[in-house]
Amino acid sequence: MTDKPAPAAAQSKIDPRLLEVLVCPATGGPLDYDKKAQELVSKKAKLAYPIRDGVPIMLPEEARKL
Repeated sequence: MTDKPAPAAAQSKIDPRLLEVLVCPATGGPLDYDKKAQELVSKKAKLAYPIRDGVPIMLPEEARKL
């Protein structure tokens, strides 16, 4: 049996329970999950937080401006 790394799409899955408790660190408001872009989007802050290897990077300085 060989140990092959999982495809990138499989590595970037995020636990739905985590999405229920995460809020935008800039506004404290709700986040929308963009599965295709692998981002958590704060419409109020107009920021998109990246998800890397299944881990949301919740730093405003790492977020992409919308």
